[in-house]
Amino acid sequence: MLASSAMPRPLRSELPDGVFHVTARATIDSVVFVDDEDRRAFLWLLGAAAARFAVTCLAYCLMGTHYHLILRGSREAMSAAMQSLNGRYAQRFNTRHARHGHVFAERFSAHVIRDEDHLEQAFAYISANPVQAGLCDTPAAWPWTWIADTAGRRRRAVPLPARRSI
Repeated sequence: MLASSAMPRPLRSELPDGVFHVTARATIDSVVFVDDEDRRAFLWLLGAAAARFAVTCLAYCLMGTHYHLILRGSREAMSAAMQSLNGRYAQRFNTRHARHGHVFAERFSAHVIRDEDHLEQAFAYISANPVQAGLCDTPAAWPWTWIADTAGRRRRAVPLPARRSI
């Protein structure tokens, strides 16, 4: 048996209701989004899942190999919304690109946002992703974030609340 000092991730059933930083990654050597049509479909499915399961999307950032979301809702609703979103998106992706198999490397990751400071750090972290990846010079220049929606550069894909807070 291997000894490990790392703590295992908490069970989803132990997460409290609230605000979550959610991510999912593509399988090795693959992408989650091939093009803008994939991104538009993902955002449409995200909006549908959020409405169906009473989850609010506070922020999102769609990269090529992964995505980030900040969601507010109950643990059960968030989990059901993510299961629906990833499952429906993977089916659509595989059909569209004439492929089969897993799109996502593993189940989605959800981390509880503890307080307002943590929320602001999460917003900053996900908005910096495209800049750090060399896709743009500023967070506002990447069209596949909530920033582009709120700046009015693109028709809003996901209903966002008027105020970003817990």
